[in-house]
Amino acid sequence: MLCNAIDDRHIDHSKGSKLVSNACFLSGLVKIETKLNDEVQDAWRPKHVYHYIQWKNIEPDFVVDVSEFIETKVKAVKAYSSQFYDPKSTEPSSPISSKNFLDSIVYRAQDLGRLIGTSHAEGFNTERYVAVENLDKLI
Repeated sequence: MLCNAIDDRHIDHSKGSKLVSNACFLSGLVKIETKLNDEVQDAWRPKHVYHYIQWKNIEPDFVVDVSEFIETKVKAVKAYSSQFYDPKSTEPSSPISSKNFLDSIVYRAQDLGRLIGTSHAEGFNTERYVAVENLDKLI
């Protein structure tokens, strides 16, 4: 499960993060009955909850090479032109509508990539240890 940062500038982000974590826990309890279209669902819980990093410079628990996807990520962010940097926007300015913030998405990814020997990486926090099958699976 991917969700908001565990701590962030916008208070809704950390609250949303906690809400997702709690929902993931509760969804695995057999004594809580949930229904979909009047059909009882089996208890199920995701194995992991990973928190992506947003505004704050939080030290990640692990990083993922995203070198081949960084342009797609920037395009996805730019799609929300009313919130993020758009030189043609007439919306009120905010900390995330600055060109500096948009640039920070790339330079954070470059810095994390530098640390793992790739061009770009994305950092995540986790609530449990991340396990690998064996050391050969690590980059």
